[in-house]
Amino acid sequence: MEFSLWLALVGAGAMISLTPGAGAINTMSNALTSGFRRSFWGILGQQLALVIHVIIVAAGVGILVSSSPFLFHLIRYAGAAYLVYLGIRKLLAKAEKADDGDAPPVVESGFSMFRRGLWVNLLNPKAIVFFLAFMPQFIRPNEPLLPQYVILTATVVVIDIIVMWFIFAAGAKQLKHLTTSERGQLTLNRIFGSLFVGVGVLLAVV
Repeated sequence: MEFSLWLALVGAGAMISLTPGAGAINTMSNALTSGFRRSFWGILGQQLALVIHVIIVAAGVGILVSSSPFLFHLIRYAGAAYLVYLGIRKLLAKAEKADDGDAPPVVESGFSMFRRGLWVNLLNPKAIVFFLAFMPQFIRPNEPLLPQYVILTATVVVIDIIVMWFIFAAGAKQLKHLTTSERGQLTLNRIFGSLFVGVGVLLAVV
């Protein structure tokens, strides 16, 4: 891949990652409930979903999904339902309170965060359609395809990790003080629960 083309890919990838979505909401929620460092598990799950999306598109399956209304809507509504489910869980979650009156951080396993991050990104058929439109701009059919796909995937994944961890997860630190009280926890649960539900509804109707 030519350096100028790669720079264009970096710019496009950064703009995509900086656009708030379910992945960003999931990352911020993880950072607030489990801490900045441990939120990386959820980010890794989201990256695996991105890799799977690229493989689906590269294998040609993405064309089948995007051209089949049934498959597209099946994945679409499943993804929307999952986000709404996460939102309702957040809205119904109770604040944790320690014996000394301070609310401790919620301990969630890394695998649980990884799995949720995977499904949040994977159950989004619009990501497949997006990659179908996005990838051809940076792939040259007359050159070896595998190295190009590897470079594209690695670039998109690294950029998304940087944006998710050092912008969205780090930004959530500014709200960390709210987790030290029951009222603050409930407020955050309502905010992120509403965001998850809102994104789920948008995915279903837009």
